[in-house]
Amino acid sequence: MARRRRGRPVNGILILDKPLGLTSNAALQTCKRLFDAAKAGHTGSLDPLATGVLPLCFGEATKFSQFVLDADKAYTSTFVLGVGTDTLDVEGEITARADACAVDESTVRKAMSTLTGAIEQVPPMYSAIKRNGQPLYKLARQGVEVERASRLVTIHEFECLAFRPGAAAEVDVAVRCSKGTYIRSLAEALGEKMGLPAHVGALRRTLAGPYALQESISLGRLEQVAVTAAESLDGFLCPMDGPLQALPSVILVESSTFYLQRGQPVLVPNAPKNGIVRLYAADKRFLGIGEVLDDGRVAPRRLVNDS
Repeated sequence: MARRRRGRPVNGILILDKPLGLTSNAALQTCKRLFDAAKAGHTGSLDPLATGVLPLCFGEATKFSQFVLDADKAYTSTFVLGVGTDTLDVEGEITARADACAVDESTVRKAMSTLTGAIEQVPPMYSAIKRNGQPLYKLARQGVEVERASRLVTIHEFECLAFRPGAAAEVDVAVRCSKGTYIRSLAEALGEKMGLPAHVGALRRTLAGPYALQESISLGRLEQVAVTAAESLDGFLCPMDGPLQALPSVILVESSTFYLQRGQPVLVPNAPKNGIVRLYAADKRFLGIGEVLDDGRVAPRRLVNDS
């Protein structure tokens, strides 16, 4: 007999401003407990070092978390030039030092300009990528280093916000990039352009898909509301269809809604010719996503059950 899921049915997306020092999963579990939610998942991990936008999907919204995971991200970060660490961030052990006093802002900006557009990145050993079912960071902690295949990522914007010279020079940067980009690897690559070790000293995610930092809420604020007015927590949730706004929408008549929710393709006048679409009932209720078939009918692909 299947074990009954604990918690209440909560559907929606919470835009959390993840605090420093907390893993993404710890943040998720804390929020799940605060909302007393039966089901929740995050949309890609942020390192404990990182703060900022971490969309959390509750209930039926977890069906669309991949759309946030696949979306572009944006960050602000401080890169430290002249000091290298084994994790490529400030939490690691120092592995290399070099004097960065000769580096100036114009040199940094010139090097940054060569790291925009489509670039190859080798994921760091301290990452959650798995090799034979084992996360690389666990192997790294054992002193094991394995070969990693490079991957193509896109750096849409790479801007120097401030430069502070010194033996360990600091560069404040803003980055907008494709999914799968490692900012730690970008810091390392920038250092290599100038013949210096480098690491990330601070990292803050400012954008994840359609969700910006201005929309986020802190964990402290959620905990405060949970104590004083727990019944209002759901008011912080964003609609489930938020990650899907780039998809065309289709509104179904009542009879089409009936058959579609039972797994049958339906004919929709004036629907797009192909591709994935957002589906809505006549009363504007979000139904999920569907796919336009070759014969013009719309077939259900991932429907929500928010009854």
